[in-house]
Amino acid sequence: MGLSQSSAYLLVAHGSRDPRPQVAIAQLAQQVQQKMPASESQSSLVGAAVLECAPLPLHEQIQQFSQTAIAQRIRHIQLVPLFLIPGVHVMEDIPEQVTIAQQALGETMTIALSSHIGTHPGLEKLLANRLAQLSADAYILMSHGSRRSGGNQPVEALASKIGAVSAYWSVAPKLEDRLQELAQSGCRKIAILPYFLFSGGITDAIAQTVAQLSHQFPDLDLDLTNPLEVGDDLAQLVLDLISA
Repeated sequence: MGLSQSSAYLLVAHGSRDPRPQVAIAQLAQQVQQKMPASESQSSLVGAAVLECAPLPLHEQIQQFSQTAIAQRIRHIQLVPLFLIPGVHVMEDIPEQVTIAQQALGETMTIALSSHIGTHPGLEKLLANRLAQLSADAYILMSHGSRRSGGNQPVEALASKIGAVSAYWSVAPKLEDRLQELAQSGCRKIAILPYFLFSGGITDAIAQTVAQLSHQFPDLDLDLTNPLEVGDDLAQLVLDLISA
């Protein structure tokens, strides 16, 4: 529907007890605002919220953000889920929280829910560019994974498009399984790209796991890269979603 001078945009992330993702989403919201055309940037509102690990449930965070928007004479909010796969949070939890918030706000505010960021086709180019800078025999796209039926299909498709294989933190195939397969096929240097937006507790745990697996597979040279992180490329993807 395009950027609107009468809209506010709320970026919704998973949430974490680790402070780094919370800092990152606030920085991302600021970058998105800065990347807007001058007229929209001065009159639009961009905020951040989380689904879990917050003092307030998401529907109350939405209501608080709505009050700030109403004070600026804004009557429409667009939520952008910062999730890479269509798991339970994207398909069930966030829509449920939006419904609760909308019922509480009534006609004072309308709320629209954007597609989650994992649907953006630009992610393929972003990841492909990263892998092109690496020298390896094989590449692994490491996702959190979802137990929801079909939730991991986008990861499988994306990995195939960029010439990588998938591995998951929470479901099979795990990283150890993929390394075993690649080692048996003759690969020796393997680059691992965490398919996560920001650094946090899970990416730290992945790094620890890779260190352990380096001892388990002494013949393999494992290169763990950084997650996507806040930057101009990610901010542009978010801006594309709210401009669609």
